[in-house]
Amino acid sequence: MRRMATTVIFEDVVASVAAEAQDEDLWLAPSELQHLGWALEPEGLCRGPLCVPIPPARRAELVRTDGAVNLAALARHRGQAVVHDEDFTLPDLDGRFHSLSQLRGRKVLLNSWASW
Repeated sequence: MRRMATTVIFEDVVASVAAEAQDEDLWLAPSELQHLGWALEPEGLCRGPLCVPIPPARRAELVRTDGAVNLAALARHRGQAVVHDEDFTLPDLDGRFHSLSQLRGRKVLLNSWASW
């Protein structure tokens, strides 16, 4: 599997990292994970004082033996939505679908929010 430059938007951080994409997973080396403010610690995956314990039964899903962390699995474990693709399609407020590929070469602003 080859690492490739990937832009990741995770919580309130946007970072360009070297990542390995595999099916629904996105693997980051510990040094790349730090660009997002996260670190693999004995307590689990931590961001500042917040630590997410890694259940022993799910460790292989979240952390590889080489220390790489599956960022997509971490988001799913925390109940967060995960979207990834080279191109994705979303509806506007009128229900019409738009793809990023339709806007290739143009500046695009993606605005997202949550009601919780």
